[in-house]
Amino acid sequence: MYVRPNSRSLPEEIPVNEDVADYIERRGCDFRVCTSCGGPILLPVSMKPPKPTDIPVKIGERTIFISIHQARYLHSIHKGMLPLFLDHSGD
Repeated sequence: MYVRPNSRSLPEEIPVNEDVADYIERRGCDFRVCTSCGGPILLPVSMKPPKPTDIPVKIGERTIFISIHQARYLHSIHKGMLPLFLDHSGD
């Protein structure tokens, strides 16, 4: 059986867009990339705590925990992953 080589980046190498890094710094808390019915979503850990299987990615003093289920599909962490109700904080 032919298996295509995995050319995906390591989760620790997934780029975090600058606007997301700034947003996380302003919010002053860690976040988690988890699964939703609409695809990957970025939530504060107070709403969706990290799991032991999550992959931590440091962003300055903060951490983004990436669900192991989402990590293989991510090309970047961008503002489109923030739910609209979080984005209404005047950012």
